[in-house]
Amino acid sequence: MFTTQLLDVVTTAGVLYIVALGLLIVYGVLKIINLAHGAFLAAGAYAGVVTTELGWNPWTAPLLAFVIGVAVAALVEWRVLRGLYARPLDTILATWGLNIIVVQLITLYFGREIHFAESAIGRAINVGGATYSEYRLVLLLLAVVLGVAVWLVMQRTQIGIVARAVIMNEELAQALGINTGLVRFVTFGLGAGLAALAGALLTPLISVHPNLGVPWLINAFMLVLVAGVSLANLALAALVLGGAQVLVSSYGNPVLGSLTIVILAVVILRFRTITI
Repeated sequence: MFTTQLLDVVTTAGVLYIVALGLLIVYGVLKIINLAHGAFLAAGAYAGVVTTELGWNPWTAPLLAFVIGVAVAALVEWRVLRGLYARPLDTILATWGLNIIVVQLITLYFGREIHFAESAIGRAINVGGATYSEYRLVLLLLAVVLGVAVWLVMQRTQIGIVARAVIMNEELAQALGINTGLVRFVTFGLGAGLAALAGALLTPLISVHPNLGVPWLINAFMLVLVAGVSLANLALAALVLGGAQVLVSSYGNPVLGSLTIVILAVVILRFRTITI
């Protein structure tokens, strides 16, 4: 029992980390909250549904989802967001409008009924005497891989160095000749691609419907507010808040468990404000 709950805590943290990673990147570099994050996640989930219906290998779904997310985000950033970065409220409205459009397009094509996607790994394995889903453990490993990959990109590549320069002081970066427009373009595309990738990875664990992205967006938003722009803080927030969600759902009320991340995030932010 203890082993199973411990695994639930760490794998839930891994899932939340994957879901929130793209939102953190966009928030860190662009200083905006991408309210279309949930829509990109839903689009990625339906990529999993499509690959299942076509009989493709389930591992093709994350790749397809990532490509779709990047392509759509590139178009949106180019034609919609590029002129709005100086007006944060307008970017929020624009991304929320994009969320509504994507959800309605999904509804028109797939309908409102529930869909399911095939899991790439359907078996369970023995871990410390407990039988546990191997797929959830693979998601935990993927969360670590993605986190390390993003850290390496930010710390060891030219685009990462440029992105960090924009994060620290965009005006100075522009004065040094850095193409901040290109940084924004790449960042938004990467963030949306990671959101769609997360949606595809989630499909074996959830039922797929057009509005599935909303609760995931709320949880990811809260985690990012708590973590700021730190990848390590995001991992810690996912572990603590996600773990609390698992424990409250297991020992208390599942409905209250679904609100745990929001409630704890509000409390943390409130005490942080008082401390400051």
